[in-house]
Amino acid sequence: MDAGPVPRAALVAAALVSVPVAAHGGVASAALPMSDLLTQHAASAPVANAAFAPGSDALAAPAFAGVLRIAQAAMRAEPQLERPVVGGRDARLFPGVSLEFLTIGDVLVPVQRGEMVRETQPVKVPSYWRVIPQFGRIWREPGDAPWSRAAFPLMLVNDTENHAHQGLATFLYRDGEVSQLRFQFVQQTAPYLVRPHFVSWGSTGLSLAPSDAVTAEARRAAAAAELAARLPARPWSDLVRQSPAGALDGFGGPLDPKWIVETALVRDGTLYYGESATPYGPYPYPLEMRFGVRSIMKSVAAPLALLRLAQTYGPYVLNLHVGDYVPGIDAKYRQVRFIDAACMASGFGGTGSVRTHPNDIFDGYLGGNYDDWYTAPSHAEKIRQIVANLRPYPWEPGTVVRYRDQDFYLLGAALDGFVKSVRGPSADVWEMVKSEVLAPIGVAHAPAVRTRESGGADGLAWFNAGYYPTLDDLAKIALLYQNRGASGGVQLLHRGLTETLLAGGAALLKTGDGSVRDGTRTAADLAGGLYWMGFHYTAYTGQASGRQYLLPTMSGSGENEVVLYPNGMVSIRTAKAAGLPDGVKVNTGDGPQTIRAVDRLAPL
Repeated sequence: MDAGPVPRAALVAAALVSVPVAAHGGVASAALPMSDLLTQHAASAPVANAAFAPGSDALAAPAFAGVLRIAQAAMRAEPQLERPVVGGRDARLFPGVSLEFLTIGDVLVPVQRGEMVRETQPVKVPSYWRVIPQFGRIWREPGDAPWSRAAFPLMLVNDTENHAHQGLATFLYRDGEVSQLRFQFVQQTAPYLVRPHFVSWGSTGLSLAPSDAVTAEARRAAAAAELAARLPARPWSDLVRQSPAGALDGFGGPLDPKWIVETALVRDGTLYYGESATPYGPYPYPLEMRFGVRSIMKSVAAPLALLRLAQTYGPYVLNLHVGDYVPGIDAKYRQVRFIDAACMASGFGGTGSVRTHPNDIFDGYLGGNYDDWYTAPSHAEKIRQIVANLRPYPWEPGTVVRYRDQDFYLLGAALDGFVKSVRGPSADVWEMVKSEVLAPIGVAHAPAVRTRESGGADGLAWFNAGYYPTLDDLAKIALLYQNRGASGGVQLLHRGLTETLLAGGAALLKTGDGSVRDGTRTAADLAGGLYWMGFHYTAYTGQASGRQYLLPTMSGSGENEVVLYPNGMVSIRTAKAAGLPDGVKVNTGDGPQTIRAVDRLAPL
């Protein structure tokens, strides 16, 4: 039944409560004076993050609507980048893009929020980056008349790998005019190709064009509905106040806190989020941050696709063969089931040793010209790299776990081929996941890296990495698994298979060889870990109960981690502990501190 149009007051209320701003002292104009925004001011360093959000004395600002045409600009970086040019594209350049905005109350709404916006302006040298804008704010500073301020979170991302720089941008506006755009990127998830870890900043020219007034109200309604669908969210300090003293000590560990980007805990349906520290103060919009979570994509794309297809067509889908849907690959893939590839047990990869008892899950992981495969832009080029550099192992599929990004990439291609076979050539497996799984649970946007095909067209979504979620997105996906694949009374994922995933009973031993084992699991086996359908399983014994659990864990390079607990909680940690110089210590060695904190809070 159609509930009718959403009242404007409800739109504004939904927006205001869903875009919290980190508290800070002082005013934005003190950190970034109006004069610096009205001229081409070459800043020597980033400014305090407080310049990009309203303070406690901010005044109401007039509504804003328009398209900002943002010129490409040089960025300063500290420290300097080691290899700034990748594939002819320069990571020192802020991309020339167009972004459209409107407002709901004091919330600045990017029309392209949650999208990987590519450079579209004619340039001599292309930028390496795309940008993802998120919800921001508008306000007035007492000394800025007749100008008002607008600021928004901005992620610097790319389509060749999966790290994100969390940034901020601001500009002044008045009737028909805008100032320069000032931007800075002050936090990041782990780098791979563009190193080292760095902060960057700069300013660039803007021009203002009219926005589409005809669609404005519909766009406001969509934005407000999106914000209203977010989980209830509270700052970490609220959880600390309501918890026993010391219960949450060590949360985020054993990772050294200097490498943590953001932490959160879902408890009783509420998302408690930490403060994201940066060298320039807390990041003002913690719930707007999007993260490059690397292999957490393996725990999202493939399981959601497989479990949705199993719900729609039947569990037989897991037993279809990769080689039947991906032409041009080794004949052994005609024996590799979808579930084998999802368990890193294809029996293919052919680098490293053939020793399997004990087995090393990462043996040969980055062999076979890995970087050439990883950076190959198109699907055809990636297939050529696999064919040229990898080979079959002597064991059967489904028996030995060897971590291979290529298996998950090929699984994504095979799933896409299957979806096309049953739904037609225009079908796309990631779009299916977005529309049939993520949208129903309130995940409105799911930006992800795709192959780059001829003419710049987007191709297949990577299933091995490439997702840029928010904390809210990760929490909702984890809760969908916790709820056995159901949401709002609708079974989105196959319930029995989702229960199997949660229990870990079908998981393969990382250190074992299934062809020579009888299926029993020793304490040493469990300590070595298990893997199934994109999930790692962490063995943990409750401190008070003495009961042993296998905790389903999403894990991505850089120490990104999402853990699902039998008490319904979900812990989230995004981090940047990769791409570091040799010998840098990232782990305190104090054991599973985050899991222990959750256990203290609500005993397992």
